[in-house]
Amino acid sequence: MGEHLRNERHIPKPAHPRVRHVPLPWQQPKSGEEDPQAPLRLAAILASPTYRQADQDVEFLHRDDTRSIRLEVDYLKAELILQEHRIAGTVVVLGSTRVCEPALAQRRAQEAHAESARDPQNAELARCAAIADRILEKSRYYEISRELGRVVGRAGEERRDGRLVVVTGGGPGTMEAANRGAFDVGAKSVGLNITLPHEQFPNPYITPELCFRFHYFALRKLHFLLRAKAVVAFPGGFGTFDELFEVLTLVQTRKAAPLPIILVGETYWRRAFDVDFLVAEGTIDAEDRDLFWFAESAEEIWSGILRWHEANGSPLMEAL
Repeated sequence: MGEHLRNERHIPKPAHPRVRHVPLPWQQPKSGEEDPQAPLRLAAILASPTYRQADQDVEFLHRDDTRSIRLEVDYLKAELILQEHRIAGTVVVLGSTRVCEPALAQRRAQEAHAESARDPQNAELARCAAIADRILEKSRYYEISRELGRVVGRAGEERRDGRLVVVTGGGPGTMEAANRGAFDVGAKSVGLNITLPHEQFPNPYITPELCFRFHYFALRKLHFLLRAKAVVAFPGGFGTFDELFEVLTLVQTRKAAPLPIILVGETYWRRAFDVDFLVAEGTIDAEDRDLFWFAESAEEIWSGILRWHEANGSPLMEAL
Protein backbone atom coordinates (compact mmCIF):
# COMPACT_ATOMS: atom_id res chain seq x y z
CA MET A 1 0.00 0.00 0.00
CA GLY A 2 2.85 2.39 0.94
CA GLU A 3 4.65 1.56 -2.31
CA HIS A 4 1.46 2.35 -4.24
CA LEU A 5 1.18 5.79 -2.59
CA ARG A 6 4.81 6.59 -3.30
CA ASN A 7 4.25 5.77 -6.97
CA GLU A 8 1.02 7.77 -7.24
CA ARG A 9 1.39 10.79 -9.53
CA HIS A 10 1.43 14.26 -8.01
CA ILE A 11 -1.82 16.19 -8.66
CA PRO A 12 -1.21 19.96 -8.73
CA LYS A 13 -3.47 22.38 -6.92
CA PRO A 14 -6.18 23.90 -9.13
CA ALA A 15 -5.05 27.13 -10.75
CA HIS A 16 -6.60 30.38 -9.58
CA PRO A 17 -9.34 31.40 -12.01
CA ARG A 18 -7.88 34.91 -12.47
CA VAL A 19 -4.49 35.36 -10.83
CA ARG A 20 -1.14 34.38 -12.37
CA HIS A 21 2.23 34.52 -10.62
CA VAL A 22 4.11 35.25 -13.83
CA PRO A 23 2.55 37.73 -16.34
CA LEU A 24 1.97 36.51 -19.87
CA PRO A 25 3.99 38.16 -22.67
CA TRP A 26 1.07 40.19 -24.02
CA GLN A 27 0.17 41.74 -20.67
CA GLN A 28 2.77 44.47 -21.15
CA PRO A 29 2.88 46.78 -24.19
CA LYS A 30 5.94 46.87 -26.39
CA SER A 31 8.55 49.07 -24.80
CA GLY A 32 9.59 52.39 -26.26
CA GLU A 33 13.16 51.32 -25.58
CA GLU A 34 12.73 48.59 -28.19
CA ASP A 35 10.95 50.87 -30.67
CA PRO A 36 10.56 54.60 -29.90
CA GLN A 37 7.42 54.79 -32.10
CA ALA A 38 5.70 51.78 -30.49
CA PRO A 39 3.80 53.69 -27.73
CA LEU A 40 2.31 56.15 -30.24
CA ARG A 41 1.34 53.39 -32.62
CA LEU A 42 -0.25 51.40 -29.79
CA ALA A 43 -2.19 54.47 -28.63
CA ALA A 44 -3.60 54.89 -32.14
CA ILE A 45 -4.70 51.25 -32.21
CA LEU A 46 -6.37 51.42 -28.81
CA ALA A 47 -8.20 54.63 -29.82
CA SER A 48 -9.51 53.16 -33.06
CA PRO A 49 -13.29 52.37 -33.10
CA THR A 50 -12.49 49.00 -34.65
CA TYR A 51 -10.72 47.94 -31.45
CA ARG A 52 -13.80 48.44 -29.31
CA GLN A 53 -15.55 45.26 -28.28
CA ALA A 54 -18.70 45.06 -30.42
CA ASP A 55 -21.22 45.00 -27.55
CA GLN A 56 -19.54 48.08 -26.04
CA ASP A 57 -19.27 50.05 -29.28
CA VAL A 58 -22.21 52.45 -29.16
CA GLU A 59 -21.42 54.03 -32.53
CA PHE A 60 -21.42 50.60 -34.17
CA LEU A 61 -24.68 49.60 -32.50
CA HIS A 62 -26.32 52.80 -33.75
CA ARG A 63 -25.53 52.18 -37.41
CA ASP A 64 -28.44 51.66 -39.80
CA ASP A 65 -27.31 48.13 -40.58
CA THR A 66 -27.30 47.06 -36.92
CA ARG A 67 -30.94 48.05 -36.43
CA SER A 68 -32.00 44.41 -36.18
CA ILE A 69 -29.74 43.99 -33.14
CA ARG A 70 -31.23 47.07 -31.49
CA LEU A 71 -34.75 45.82 -32.18
CA GLU A 72 -33.93 42.50 -30.57
CA VAL A 73 -32.41 43.89 -27.39
CA ASP A 74 -35.12 46.58 -27.13
CA TYR A 75 -37.62 43.71 -26.86
CA LEU A 76 -35.52 41.21 -24.96
CA LYS A 77 -34.36 43.30 -21.99
CA ALA A 78 -37.88 44.12 -20.82
CA GLU A 79 -39.17 40.63 -21.61
CA LEU A 80 -36.57 38.82 -19.53
CA ILE A 81 -36.93 41.16 -16.56
CA LEU A 82 -40.73 40.91 -16.60
CA GLN A 83 -40.38 37.13 -16.59
CA GLU A 84 -37.96 37.29 -13.66
CA HIS A 85 -40.51 39.31 -11.69
CA ARG A 86 -43.31 36.86 -12.57
CA ILE A 87 -45.46 39.48 -14.26
CA ALA A 88 -48.24 37.32 -15.67
CA GLY A 89 -50.80 39.95 -16.66
CA THR A 90 -51.23 43.70 -16.93
CA VAL A 91 -53.92 46.34 -16.88
CA VAL A 92 -52.70 48.96 -19.33
CA VAL A 93 -53.56 52.55 -18.41
CA LEU A 94 -53.38 55.23 -21.11
CA GLY A 95 -54.12 58.92 -20.73
CA SER A 96 -52.97 62.49 -20.97
CA THR A 97 -49.72 63.68 -19.43
CA ARG A 98 -51.39 67.09 -18.95
CA VAL A 99 -54.19 66.00 -16.61
CA CYS A 100 -52.61 66.57 -13.20
CA GLU A 101 -53.86 66.03 -9.67
CA PRO A 102 -56.71 68.33 -8.55
CA ALA A 103 -54.72 70.52 -6.11
CA LEU A 104 -52.12 71.34 -8.76
CA ALA A 105 -54.80 71.89 -11.42
CA GLN A 106 -56.63 74.27 -9.05
CA ARG A 107 -53.47 76.28 -8.41
CA ARG A 108 -52.64 76.52 -12.11
CA ALA A 109 -56.17 77.65 -12.95
CA GLN A 110 -56.03 80.37 -10.31
CA GLU A 111 -52.67 81.56 -11.63
CA ALA A 112 -53.96 81.59 -15.22
CA HIS A 113 -57.02 83.64 -14.28
CA ALA A 114 -54.92 86.07 -12.26
CA GLU A 115 -52.61 86.55 -15.23
CA SER A 116 -55.57 87.08 -17.54
CA ALA A 117 -57.15 89.61 -15.15
CA ARG A 118 -54.01 91.74 -15.32
CA ASP A 119 -54.45 92.08 -19.09
CA PRO A 120 -58.16 91.57 -19.91
CA GLN A 121 -57.74 92.41 -23.58
CA ASN A 122 -55.16 89.68 -24.17
CA ALA A 123 -56.97 86.90 -26.05
CA GLU A 124 -54.14 84.42 -25.60
CA LEU A 125 -54.18 84.80 -21.80
CA ALA A 126 -57.96 84.35 -21.81
CA ARG A 127 -57.55 81.18 -23.89
CA CYS A 128 -54.94 79.81 -21.46
CA ALA A 129 -57.27 80.49 -18.52
CA ALA A 130 -60.10 78.66 -20.25
CA ILE A 131 -57.84 75.65 -20.93
CA ALA A 132 -56.71 75.66 -17.31
CA ASP A 133 -60.37 75.42 -16.31
CA ARG A 134 -60.85 72.46 -18.62
CA ILE A 135 -57.81 70.69 -17.15
CA LEU A 136 -59.13 71.39 -13.66
CA GLU A 137 -62.45 69.83 -14.62
CA LYS A 138 -60.67 66.74 -15.97
CA SER A 139 -58.39 66.46 -12.91
CA ARG A 140 -60.98 64.14 -11.37
CA TYR A 141 -59.64 61.50 -13.76
CA TYR A 142 -56.32 61.64 -11.91
CA GLU A 143 -58.09 60.44 -8.78
CA ILE A 144 -60.03 57.77 -10.69
CA SER A 145 -56.81 56.47 -12.23
CA ARG A 146 -55.07 56.49 -8.86
CA GLU A 147 -57.91 54.50 -7.30
CA LEU A 148 -57.78 52.02 -10.18
CA GLY A 149 -54.06 51.57 -9.48
CA ARG A 150 -54.90 50.76 -5.85
CA VAL A 151 -57.58 48.25 -6.83
CA VAL A 152 -55.39 46.44 -9.37
CA GLY A 153 -52.42 46.57 -6.99
CA ARG A 154 -54.32 44.92 -4.16
CA ALA A 155 -55.85 42.24 -6.38
CA GLY A 156 -52.75 41.54 -8.43
CA GLU A 157 -50.47 40.79 -5.50
CA GLU A 158 -52.81 37.99 -4.38
CA ARG A 159 -52.52 35.89 -7.53
CA ARG A 160 -50.54 32.67 -7.21
CA ASP A 161 -49.68 32.25 -10.89
CA GLY A 162 -47.80 35.56 -11.13
CA ARG A 163 -48.52 39.20 -10.57
CA LEU A 164 -51.23 41.22 -12.25
CA VAL A 165 -49.85 44.76 -12.39
CA VAL A 166 -50.66 48.19 -13.72
CA VAL A 167 -48.54 49.23 -16.70
CA THR A 168 -48.38 52.77 -18.04
CA GLY A 169 -46.27 54.80 -20.43
CA GLY A 170 -44.29 55.94 -17.42
CA GLY A 171 -45.01 59.64 -17.73
CA PRO A 172 -46.93 62.17 -15.65
CA GLY A 173 -50.67 62.86 -15.55
CA THR A 174 -53.17 60.02 -15.48
CA MET A 175 -50.37 57.52 -16.11
CA GLU A 176 -48.56 58.75 -13.01
CA ALA A 177 -51.81 58.41 -11.06
CA ALA A 178 -52.16 54.71 -11.90
CA ASN A 179 -48.56 53.95 -10.87
CA ARG A 180 -49.11 56.05 -7.75
CA GLY A 181 -52.19 54.09 -6.75
CA ALA A 182 -50.24 50.83 -6.91
CA PHE A 183 -47.45 52.49 -4.91
CA ASP A 184 -50.01 53.56 -2.29
CA VAL A 185 -50.82 49.93 -1.48
CA GLY A 186 -47.25 48.63 -1.71
CA ALA A 187 -47.78 46.88 -5.05
CA LYS A 188 -45.40 46.77 -7.97
CA SER A 189 -46.18 48.55 -11.22
CA VAL A 190 -44.52 48.95 -14.60
CA GLY A 191 -43.55 52.02 -16.62
CA LEU A 192 -42.66 51.82 -20.30
CA ASN A 193 -40.83 55.04 -21.10
CA ILE A 194 -39.44 56.01 -24.51
CA THR A 195 -36.40 57.97 -25.62
CA LEU A 196 -37.58 61.25 -27.19
CA PRO A 197 -35.84 64.34 -28.60
CA HIS A 198 -37.44 66.29 -25.75
CA GLU A 199 -36.58 63.84 -23.00
CA GLN A 200 -39.25 62.76 -20.55
CA PHE A 201 -38.65 61.84 -16.93
CA PRO A 202 -40.36 58.75 -15.53
CA ASN A 203 -42.88 59.45 -12.80
CA PRO A 204 -41.52 58.65 -9.31
CA TYR A 205 -44.12 55.99 -8.41
CA ILE A 206 -43.01 53.26 -10.83
CA THR A 207 -41.24 50.28 -9.26
CA PRO A 208 -37.58 51.14 -10.05
CA GLU A 209 -36.64 47.66 -11.28
CA LEU A 210 -39.73 47.66 -13.56
CA CYS A 211 -39.18 51.00 -15.28
CA PHE A 212 -37.95 50.53 -18.83
CA ARG A 213 -36.83 52.93 -21.54
CA PHE A 214 -37.35 51.92 -25.17
CA HIS A 215 -35.77 53.19 -28.35
CA TYR A 216 -38.56 52.04 -30.66
CA PHE A 217 -42.25 52.90 -30.29
CA ALA A 218 -43.13 49.60 -31.96
CA LEU A 219 -41.37 47.50 -29.31
CA ARG A 220 -42.89 49.61 -26.55
CA LYS A 221 -46.36 48.99 -27.98
CA LEU A 222 -45.61 45.28 -28.21
CA HIS A 223 -44.85 45.19 -24.49
CA PHE A 224 -48.00 47.16 -23.72
CA LEU A 225 -50.06 44.31 -25.18
CA LEU A 226 -48.08 41.10 -24.66
CA ARG A 227 -49.50 40.53 -21.16
CA ALA A 228 -52.51 42.87 -21.33
CA LYS A 229 -55.69 41.66 -19.64
CA ALA A 230 -57.40 45.02 -20.19
CA VAL A 231 -56.72 48.44 -21.72
CA VAL A 232 -58.10 51.50 -19.93
CA ALA A 233 -57.97 54.81 -21.81
CA PHE A 234 -58.50 58.07 -19.96
CA PRO A 235 -58.98 61.36 -21.84
CA GLY A 236 -55.82 62.17 -23.76
CA GLY A 237 -54.28 63.49 -26.93
CA PHE A 238 -52.27 62.15 -29.86
CA GLY A 239 -50.27 59.61 -27.81
CA THR A 240 -53.36 58.18 -26.14
CA PHE A 241 -55.19 58.01 -29.48
CA ASP A 242 -52.22 56.33 -31.14
CA GLU A 243 -52.08 53.55 -28.57
CA LEU A 244 -55.87 53.18 -28.30
CA PHE A 245 -56.46 52.90 -32.04
CA GLU A 246 -53.57 50.46 -32.37
CA VAL A 247 -55.34 48.16 -29.89
CA LEU A 248 -58.74 48.64 -31.52
CA THR A 249 -57.30 47.81 -34.95
CA LEU A 250 -55.54 44.68 -33.68
CA VAL A 251 -58.71 43.42 -32.01
CA GLN A 252 -60.97 44.44 -34.91
CA THR A 253 -58.82 42.41 -37.32
CA ARG A 254 -58.36 39.62 -34.73
CA LYS A 255 -54.63 39.98 -35.08
CA ALA A 256 -54.85 40.17 -31.30
CA ALA A 257 -57.34 38.27 -29.17
CA PRO A 258 -60.25 40.39 -27.90
CA LEU A 259 -59.77 41.95 -24.48
CA PRO A 260 -61.60 44.55 -22.39
CA ILE A 261 -61.11 48.07 -23.74
CA ILE A 262 -62.59 50.75 -21.50
CA LEU A 263 -62.84 54.46 -22.32
CA VAL A 264 -63.12 56.52 -19.14
CA GLY A 265 -65.23 59.66 -19.44
CA GLU A 266 -68.03 59.10 -21.94
CA THR A 267 -68.68 62.80 -22.51
CA TYR A 268 -65.08 63.38 -23.56
CA TRP A 269 -64.82 60.31 -25.75
CA ARG A 270 -68.18 60.85 -27.48
CA ARG A 271 -66.87 64.18 -28.78
CA ALA A 272 -63.28 63.10 -29.43
CA PHE A 273 -64.18 59.82 -31.15
CA ASP A 274 -67.60 59.62 -32.80
CA VAL A 275 -67.92 55.89 -33.36
CA ASP A 276 -71.58 56.18 -34.42
CA PHE A 277 -70.55 58.54 -37.22
CA LEU A 278 -68.00 55.98 -38.46
CA VAL A 279 -70.67 53.24 -38.44
CA ALA A 280 -73.13 55.48 -40.29
CA GLU A 281 -70.45 56.37 -42.85
CA GLY A 282 -69.74 52.69 -43.44
CA THR A 283 -66.05 52.98 -42.55
CA ILE A 284 -66.41 50.48 -39.68
CA ASP A 285 -69.03 47.81 -38.99
CA ALA A 286 -71.73 48.05 -36.35
CA GLU A 287 -70.16 45.16 -34.43
CA ASP A 288 -66.96 47.20 -34.04
CA ARG A 289 -68.89 49.48 -31.71
CA ASP A 290 -68.85 46.63 -29.18
CA LEU A 291 -65.07 46.38 -29.03
CA PHE A 292 -65.08 48.85 -26.13
CA TRP A 293 -67.35 50.43 -23.54
CA PHE A 294 -67.43 53.53 -21.32
CA ALA A 295 -66.93 53.87 -17.57
CA GLU A 296 -66.84 56.67 -15.02
CA SER A 297 -65.24 55.26 -11.86
CA ALA A 298 -62.50 52.88 -10.77
CA GLU A 299 -65.08 50.49 -9.33
CA GLU A 300 -67.01 50.47 -12.61
CA ILE A 301 -63.81 49.88 -14.61
CA TRP A 302 -62.65 46.97 -12.44
CA SER A 303 -66.03 45.26 -12.16
CA GLY A 304 -66.46 45.55 -15.93
CA ILE A 305 -63.07 43.93 -16.53
CA LEU A 306 -63.93 41.06 -14.19
CA ARG A 307 -67.37 40.51 -15.78
CA TRP A 308 -65.90 40.55 -19.30
CA HIS A 309 -63.36 37.86 -18.41
CA GLU A 310 -66.04 35.74 -16.74
CA ALA A 311 -68.19 35.96 -19.88
CA ASN A 312 -65.13 35.11 -21.97
CA GLY A 313 -64.46 31.96 -19.96
CA SER A 314 -61.15 33.34 -18.73
CA PRO A 315 -61.79 34.44 -15.11
CA LEU A 316 -59.15 37.02 -14.31
CA MET A 317 -58.78 36.15 -10.64
CA GLU A 318 -59.27 32.38 -10.78
CA ALA A 319 -55.76 31.90 -9.44
CA LEU A 320 -56.76 33.32 -6.04
